[in-house]
Amino acid sequence: MSHTNPDPEPERTTGLEPGGGVPPGETPPAESSMPGAGPRETYNPTKGWAKGPLILILGLVVLCAAFFLAYALVLLL
Repeated sequence: MSHTNPDPEPERTTGLEPGGGVPPGETPPAESSMPGAGPRETYNPTKGWAKGPLILILGLVVLCAAFFLAYALVLLL
């Protein structure tokens, strides 16, 4: 397998130091985030849990707690 250099002419690339680093001032300025953020999003789903899954989970927790409470009472008697 032969290795090919992805940058075959590093000596002709502007802004590179001999070790491959970039000197200060050669990097592009930071981009602003708001002007090109994209189209306005109008659909914003609600955050949090839906009522159905929350009621189901709470019901299972109550059933498990009742089972262990009954099991503990049987062991004590």
